[in-house]
Amino acid sequence: MDLLLHIEDIIENNGSDFELSKLFKQYIKEYKESLPELFKENQGKDFLVKHTKKLDSIITLMYKTVLRRLFGNYLPMRSQIPIAIVALGSYGREQLCVHSDIDLLIVYERVEGYQTELIIEKLFYLALDAGMKLGHRVHETKDLFKAANEEITIRTSLMESRFITGSPFTWHATERELGKIRSYQPKEFILAKIEEAQKRRKKYPISMQPNIKEGVGGLRDSQLIFWVARTIYNVNNIKELSGKIFSDEEYKEFRIALELLYRVRSALHLITGKQEDKLLLEHIPQVSSMLGFKKQEKFASKVLQAGWRINNFTQIFIKKMVRPFIVDPAYITKFRHARLRKGIYLLNDRLFASYNLKPLPINTLLELLISLEDNDYRFDAGFLNQFTYTKISHPLSKKTYTLIKKLFYKKHIASFLKLFYDAGILAELFANFKKVMHLPQFDGYHHYPVDIHSIKCVQALENIKEDFIQELFDKLSEEEKLLLKTVVFFHDSGKGRKQDHSEVGAKLMLQFAKHIGLGEELSSRAVTLVKHHILMSNVAFKENIHNEKTLYKFMSSVGDTKNLKLLYILTYADINGVGGDTYNSFNAKLLYDLYNSALEIAENSERITDAKKRLIIERRVKNLEAFKALPRLLQKKILAVESNLFFFKHMPQDIIEIAKKANATKEYSFTTKNKESLTIEIYRRIPLNVGYLLATLSHLDVASMEIFTLFDDIKYFKIEFIKNVQGNELIEVQDIIDNAFDMSREVPLKKVNIKRDEIKIDCEHSKTHAELSIHTQNQMGLLAYVMHRFEEMHINIITAKIHSSKYKVRDSFLMEKQHDICDNVDKIYEMLSNEQ
Repeated sequence: MDLLLHIEDIIENNGSDFELSKLFKQYIKEYKESLPELFKENQGKDFLVKHTKKLDSIITLMYKTVLRRLFGNYLPMRSQIPIAIVALGSYGREQLCVHSDIDLLIVYERVEGYQTELIIEKLFYLALDAGMKLGHRVHETKDLFKAANEEITIRTSLMESRFITGSPFTWHATERELGKIRSYQPKEFILAKIEEAQKRRKKYPISMQPNIKEGVGGLRDSQLIFWVARTIYNVNNIKELSGKIFSDEEYKEFRIALELLYRVRSALHLITGKQEDKLLLEHIPQVSSMLGFKKQEKFASKVLQAGWRINNFTQIFIKKMVRPFIVDPAYITKFRHARLRKGIYLLNDRLFASYNLKPLPINTLLELLISLEDNDYRFDAGFLNQFTYTKISHPLSKKTYTLIKKLFYKKHIASFLKLFYDAGILAELFANFKKVMHLPQFDGYHHYPVDIHSIKCVQALENIKEDFIQELFDKLSEEEKLLLKTVVFFHDSGKGRKQDHSEVGAKLMLQFAKHIGLGEELSSRAVTLVKHHILMSNVAFKENIHNEKTLYKFMSSVGDTKNLKLLYILTYADINGVGGDTYNSFNAKLLYDLYNSALEIAENSERITDAKKRLIIERRVKNLEAFKALPRLLQKKILAVESNLFFFKHMPQDIIEIAKKANATKEYSFTTKNKESLTIEIYRRIPLNVGYLLATLSHLDVASMEIFTLFDDIKYFKIEFIKNVQGNELIEVQDIIDNAFDMSREVPLKKVNIKRDEIKIDCEHSKTHAELSIHTQNQMGLLAYVMHRFEEMHINIITAKIHSSKYKVRDSFLMEKQHDICDNVDKIYEMLSNEQ
């Protein structure tokens, strides 16, 4: 499109402003459509610069068009019109991404004879009507200083100003004002920007789905180091400090990492068609392909590694620049008293190191950490600098391994492990981690890459929230605590290989155990724990933990009661290190129940049958004063409840409370609990429309469901959901439960797809019960669909265990062997899968 010719034609024919904006809009649209091709040719900073220059040309042409429109053939020289159009922020840095706002500053001076306000107004209307996303400010030159000091974001954006078009005289006047702004209260500005960055970094921590712009090690961190350098040294580019503040090699590595993030962010904007700065898992396939990576895992790892590099560089060198600039004389005396050794200080649980101190040997640094009182420490960038540039020779010396072992004896080491990660020496000290550094986990479960997850697990171990688990941990010997801490840290170190990561991890664990002299028995336990570190969660969440076969099989892998206790604590730490709300009250109860049931098996040399177990629990129930106080008839009814599972799944006191509520029920009754998650308990003598109930509440995601026939044809339902409800929603839930006793009500079931080979029916589960398992794709309304089918087939479900991840579900249902269901297995397959 010959844009100039078309513009001139519209102006000559006295066309409307709408025609001009429409013309520019079409031109911009065509340009945006060409961006994917431009990106193929020029990625990274080059692409951003070319994009910025193109926008410069469009804005310049818009300004010329407005002047031509207003002045006609009497157009003065642009230098004589007291207006300067200035790019700010990422646009000013020539780093503007495709769908980012275009930040403009219009600076003008009031001169009689020029209608500056009208010119500016016309320009903005033209740009906005043409579809440009503008973030704009308009100031008289003399007002810039005042405006900049009213709000820190304005001052920050002005630091990155770049002249686009207009009067050079106005721009020179603007530059003088900008110089005053930059030199005004620099210390206060720098401290405010650092405080702002600390809040931002807490909001966007390291994760599997990093925020490329705002996250730790993101583009905003790279901008912060420029703002600091610009304020202190008045440089136009931090490259000017190469060889002075940091080495050429350090700057080169930083720039390579930054270049990758530029490419990723541009690709995200192009793929999503919007300002998307978070690298979501769903975008990784397309972004990695667009950037020429053959393997998605390698691409994601490179992005995480780039974030680490930028974080390390900016943390160390921002503080190096800032420290002498903001030194507070009042702290000098405090630091003298807080000195640990020459150049090393401890103040308010934060460790500091002078940048004038040459990097100490690794053994000296480890000895320093060991000598500290047991506490959770924080580390200044100068101290991080010591660990980043310390020399570590390989293979590690015997003394180094001895020091590492001593370190693991300490109560709090998670902060030290994070220090090693931040310094880039985690894999240098722990060879097991070489394959898992910055390794992503595309399982829809973990929130962090393997290295961060491992550190989070140790942190969870050192901050146990469950009183019972803390009690188990406290009773361990110091050697057993050492063993557990190493296992928690190394349990996933076998990932990143083709083989089973548990098997590989067990071998790596054994090597490390030998290096630190763990001893034969503890080494054997360590290997068992790493090899079976996912066993307890798998059994608790996916299998019937009240089935004796399941428990005996579980204990045959675990070994003995000591391993069981260690595995329980390990599993707690592992799940808590996943992130989010993965560990919740529902999971906690399942793990607790499995632990107790397995412990009972392990502590009895004779095999405990279901019948024996039932008698043991009945005796406990009968010994309670609350049971003795019940009417004799109700006592008999409780002991006559047919389901063994009802007794296995409930504490004796709970059995009595459930029975009392059931006995008092006329037609139906229910209770709702709404804390961390919603729980519904229903007692009914009349039919319950379970399909309707589950379909209506499917948005809350069912975690588990129990259904037991008690006595006098009363059924007891307990449904636990993953989510809770807010405010008046609880009243709505209660109305839905009431409505569920109307058997005529129906909710259209969502269409689900279950394949025949995703269903397994075990009719040999026990004499009275069969088990049906469904392992399929996670689908909204799946449970409601399944329960509806069971109702159609008159199948009596005793209990349901629901286990779901983002993509998959593993549901199991225990069914009473009634109506010859085991003679009609093919019909069940057909009804559930719709496959003939």
